[in-house]
Amino acid sequence: MLSNSSPEPGWAREQFALPRAPDEGDAVYLAGNSLGAQPHAARRALLSAVDEQWAAVGVAGWEDCGWWEAPRRLGDRIAPLVGAAAGQVVVGDSTSVQLFGLLVAAARLRPDRTVLLSDAGHFPTDRYLAISVARLTRLTLETASPAAMAPDGRTAVVAVPAVDFRTGERWDLGAIVARAHEAGAVVVADLSHAAGVVPVELDALGVDLAVGCTYKYLNGGPGAPAFAYVAERHHDVLDPPLTGWTGHADPFAMTEAWTPAPGVGRLRVGTPPMLGLLALDGALDVFDGVDLAGVHAASLALGDAFLADLPAGVEVVTPREQARRGGHVAVRVGDAQGLCAALARRGVVVDARPPDLLRFGFAAPYVTLGDARTAARELAALLG
Repeated sequence: MLSNSSPEPGWAREQFALPRAPDEGDAVYLAGNSLGAQPHAARRALLSAVDEQWAAVGVAGWEDCGWWEAPRRLGDRIAPLVGAAAGQVVVGDSTSVQLFGLLVAAARLRPDRTVLLSDAGHFPTDRYLAISVARLTRLTLETASPAAMAPDGRTAVVAVPAVDFRTGERWDLGAIVARAHEAGAVVVADLSHAAGVVPVELDALGVDLAVGCTYKYLNGGPGAPAFAYVAERHHDVLDPPLTGWTGHADPFAMTEAWTPAPGVGRLRVGTPPMLGLLALDGALDVFDGVDLAGVHAASLALGDAFLADLPAGVEVVTPREQARRGGHVAVRVGDAQGLCAALARRGVVVDARPPDLLRFGFAAPYVTLGDARTAARELAALLG
């Protein structure tokens, strides 16, 4: 479990390889809400996987190197970062694949209900999959802002993010879960913009199912595998739609019928993507012994420093109240894509979301207060 240590912003900077700025120094890298910087430990783990495992032992690596158990083992490493007890998280496949499986499985937990209620501003993959899952399960899709969600006796599933991907607003997940459970609905939470930067207590809040990516604040690398969480109370009845061979109770028996593995293991689908899993394994070392409440406090301090140095008149769409902020701050500008490129030429890497938002991600392990202030000054200079 995590300790109570409270890190300062940039406490692990030396553990990362940061992208290079045009002047060949380290860039101010504030795109961690799209792709975290590379931890040295991830590179070492990946090289070891290629040179000392795959090349040296070949197929024996599934047993000798512990590859087969990696999805569950890494799930147990991520579990404390999202407030979950061991045995409830599994890693593998993409966020979209994991989310599809959880949405359908959640609908099957409430077969007498007729509505899938989703965030009106959900990330595109969440919205697209909600539409498809509603069609497949014959549910009616309804949408609302998380703060305005009012599930009722018709609602089977409530699908909600912990943090808004555009604005960085942190939603009150506890209140949403309470309203959903009062109505008898199941909650599927998307933690993609929360895991590794915002403390989320899945067990304590009573969240039913959750999904999250690992390439943002967990720094697992481009396309790193996602994780899925299933509360233990649902383990014996969970009925996933993707019944792959690795989720079988006895996968190497090669039986004709699919028998689900115990617990969250039944969410495993295909052969684990080992290079991505092992790179993530190294990346997670950064969080060993670190309290996520302290990480979030450091991220908020970075956001405050950035906001304090912004010139008057810049429209900030992220709530300034700390209790309502996730890990990034978004500002509205006239030419988001153009300013994003101009900032990169000045050595400040951020990202843009159409039509008019710039997002500044404050990944506390490697971003310093000086980085946050530099970003604000460079933006001010470009805005004149």
